[in-house]
Amino acid sequence: MIPGRMNSREMRRLMAQMGIKSTEMDDVTKVIFKGKTKDYVIDNAQVTMIEAQGVKTFQVVGTMREVPKEPEEKKEESFPEDDIKLVMEQASVSREKAIEALKASGGEPAQAIMNLMQK
Repeated sequence: MIPGRMNSREMRRLMAQMGIKSTEMDDVTKVIFKGKTKDYVIDNAQVTMIEAQGVKTFQVVGTMREVPKEPEEKKEESFPEDDIKLVMEQASVSREKAIEALKASGGEPAQAIMNLMQK
């Protein structure tokens, strides 16, 4: 049991006996936790790493603020113009069909052409 009043020297000695290491991470000034809808930013961070039984735990103290994330626009798959033209010419299809075939083939023009020719 840990006594109620203990100075820092005694605490470090007791932690060492228990196999617990505590390390101040002086070079860390900001911590960011990335969430799905917002990020949590801790400025003026004071970080302590505590290692016990091979597990590292971090204690973070500082000023927290929340930063909302802007919704990401759905990224349109894009393929090189040369690949699109090649598929269009070789398979005699429209641009839309060529792009659709490239999507289905993972962007591989040869596979896209073969798939279109088999239809």
